[in-house]
Amino acid sequence: MNRVEKSMEFHKKGYNCAQAVVCSFLDKMGISEKDAFKISEALGFGDSDSFGTCGAVSGMALVIGMVNSTANLEKPDSKADTYRKVRELNAKFRAQNGSTICREIKGMDTGKVLRSCDGCIADAVRLLCDYFGEEL
Repeated sequence: MNRVEKSMEFHKKGYNCAQAVVCSFLDKMGISEKDAFKISEALGFGDSDSFGTCGAVSGMALVIGMVNSTANLEKPDSKADTYRKVRELNAKFRAQNGSTICREIKGMDTGKVLRSCDGCIADAVRLLCDYFGEEL
């Protein structure tokens, strides 16, 4: 089962969009599924209220942060690089879907749905796979 399929299985089980993305990259992050699930729980549905960043996009950022951070607590030296990488992935997601904001993607104010939650999850997972140089 590839990562996109895995993320869809997580979503079908009731994982939110962020959890579905994050839990598909446990091997890259070196954390347990339980911890990944807990860390990303509040990030679904646009930071829990549809006005924030799409959960799949937030999950994508969490994965990049976990993989890219040097975890240098004395001198945080990887932030700028992590921010740059997340900005690049966000720009690609935005180009594909028209927005990174949950409310806009779901068409809550316009009635025009830009992308389904499953589509956003799949797109975020594909972008991460491409970032990591993985085949689907």
